Amino acid sequence: MNNRQLFLSHVAQTSPKPIGIEMVRAEGIYLWDTSGKKYIDAIAGFSVCNIGHGNMHVVKAVQEQAAAYMHVIVYGEFIESPQVSYASLLVNHLPESLNCVYFTNSGSEATEGAMKLAKRVTNRTKIIACKNAYHGSTQGSLSVMGDEYWRNAFRPLLPDVHHVNFGSSELIAAIDAHTACVIIETVQAESGINPPDKKWLQLLRKKCSALGVLLIFDEIQAGFGRTGTLWAFEQFEVVPDILLLGKALGGGMPLGAFIASTELMHALTHNPVLGHITTFGGHPVSCAAGKAAMEVLLQENHINQVKQKEQQLLQLLKHPAIKTINHHGLWMSLQFETAEKAQAIVHQCVLNGVVTDWFLFAPDRLRIAPPLTITPTEIEEMCHIIIKSINQI
Repeated sequence: MNNRQLFLSHVAQTSPKPIGIEMVRAEGIYLWDTSGKKYIDAIAGFSVCNIGHGNMHVVKAVQEQAAAYMHVIVYGEFIESPQVSYASLLVNHLPESLNCVYFTNSGSEATEGAMKLAKRVTNRTKIIACKNAYHGSTQGSLSVMGDEYWRNAFRPLLPDVHHVNFGSSELIAAIDAHTACVIIETVQAESGINPPDKKWLQLLRKKCSALGVLLIFDEIQAGFGRTGTLWAFEQFEVVPDILLLGKALGGGMPLGAFIASTELMHALTHNPVLGHITTFGGHPVSCAAGKAAMEVLLQENHINQVKQKEQQLLQLLKHPAIKTINHHGLWMSLQFETAEKAQAIVHQCVLNGVVTDWFLFAPDRLRIAPPLTITPTEIEEMCHIIIKSINQI
């Protein structure tokens, strides 16, 4: 059996028609398959590879840490320099109230930990989430996912979770003295890239503060410069009580985190002790990779160029078949007449050498979220292929 047959036979499939390209190399914004065909990664591995593929600073950090030690005891016993150094770097670039990092294996696990922390701190159970929200796929994070199509087959899920429209006055009105937390994406991703109104987000912060409700911002996709600032919440002048990170956090390695104040996080150390534990969360190799990737992002000028590149994309992506474009930084969705047409265009883009995808709650939209390192010339190349693909459908 060849690798494709083994893949289909022994690797769990989550869709009836996987893309099924056998990749052998990745560098910068490009991917290569076994035939030597080159693809532009227009979605950066779902916003994981914000500094592109194969960055040598990250590769060196991984190699050096793997040679020193890999797994020992990750949580609560040993002091490990990659974990400590990365936590320090993160909090040095966050508001003072976000000064304590709990590393996890993934964004879904960060969601789980944050919900547990909110319940523990407030001694309440009510959770408010948004329709068309995505926070992960475990049973807890699935409970706050905002679409019954994805939830229904796995019920019963967490009780006392209430879904309200993102950006609505109804959401703010739903917050009461029984609410443990409100969890939202700073910019909604899977609904097709939808930022909130700044005044609404500030009203939400005010209501949560008044009632002792913890405000959780999910920046698992929006973080690390994707929207044009290091953290998306900077643009709205609102600071959450808990911040969720993942995707680009690990620089290509598996890593997530929920970040809060030391005072809040201390609630997980007693009644019960070991209030949240993980075997591999904050793995030293993942932390070394993530820290190296963040250093590259901070030292080079990629974030400052995001808005300029965003405008270049908007200028080049003009076609009668594109109904609307939602965008926030190097992160956008192109809407087509139907979901069928959008997905046909996605497929054609892959055939023509641009890897893209659709959205969970907006299947009529095509996703664009390339590495922040993409150059103006590479943007032209990518847009040319996308327009060509639209013309072929």
